[in-house]
Amino acid sequence: MRASLMIRYVLGEMIPTFLLGVFVFVFILLMLQVLRLTEFVLVHGVKFSSVALMMAYMSTSFLPILFPMSLLFTVLLTYSRMSADSEIVAFKAVGLNMFSIVTPALILSILVSILSLQTSFHIAPWANRQFELLFTKVGSAKPGVTLKEGTFSDGFFDLVVYANKVDSNRGLMSQVFIYDESNKKTPVTIIAREGLLLQDAEHPGRKASLRLLDGSLHRTSEGRHTKINFATYDIFFSDPAAEGFRNKSPQSLTLDDINAKLKDTQLKEEERREVLTEYHRRIAVSVACLLFALIGAGLGTVTNRRNSKGGGPVLCVGLIVVYWILYVLSEGAARKGQLPPAVAMWIPDSIFFVASIFSLRRAWR
Repeated sequence: MRASLMIRYVLGEMIPTFLLGVFVFVFILLMLQVLRLTEFVLVHGVKFSSVALMMAYMSTSFLPILFPMSLLFTVLLTYSRMSADSEIVAFKAVGLNMFSIVTPALILSILVSILSLQTSFHIAPWANRQFELLFTKVGSAKPGVTLKEGTFSDGFFDLVVYANKVDSNRGLMSQVFIYDESNKKTPVTIIAREGLLLQDAEHPGRKASLRLLDGSLHRTSEGRHTKINFATYDIFFSDPAAEGFRNKSPQSLTLDDINAKLKDTQLKEEERREVLTEYHRRIAVSVACLLFALIGAGLGTVTNRRNSKGGGPVLCVGLIVVYWILYVLSEGAARKGQLPPAVAMWIPDSIFFVASIFSLRRAWR
């Protein structure tokens, strides 16, 4: 009876904090994109409703990586507060052991892990796909949206484009570099002094073209290099609606898509490695919810942490930074083929599993 009351009490403390943590982390990530999204509205004239939809889809696609961080924030903050207020001592005084005290964190972490797993394989891929399609629509109707001067842009009608200067209002570009590898065997590089975006006013984005002035076209095939100089060269873009927009990125693959690709005997080894990396990455991030909760509970229940209220958030940020550094390094090793995806993507979780055991053993003393 005492244990069940304690569990309900602690869960009642953690659930609102967890929801607040998710909101805060979503807000922080959106703030990193706000300048770019504001530019869409103020400079390129994109409708605010389209930008709002982009933000909603982006926020949803972020959820799988935000759940572990929010859970660590919640558990560490809650247990640190209870430890500082001597509630942990009170729980022990009424006969509750450490397993009972940690149970609320364990229950919440299991629920969040399941939610994270479902989100990773179904909801987040759908949101990411909707973002891709919407971004493609906006980019086709207003091609300048995807271009930023002095930066290589790879979302411009499946071309890699660089321009020293970009005038989005007039569709003018200067010192243009374009790389087109739609045909892997004969990639094309185009260099031009100026470029002008042309669109049919009645069909914006469906009959768009790029007129290049005073440049040269370079094509490489079977070790031979061909150069063609031109005064005017027009690139006609495909109708995004007719082409079914763009192919799905790995982040947009659902569980069914991943299984279908892995069963494809024609799939290239590099693509198979990328799909496997994505598969193990999503499961590992979901399992990280459980590990983060155990570490947070272990660190938070150390009863001599009288001044832990201020140190909890700092410790939380430190653990998150360490995990994501390991995560990025492991993902890079998996995608480059330096380690098998099934090994690389579980390295951060393995390290944090050891850390969770150490943390709980320290709290049990």
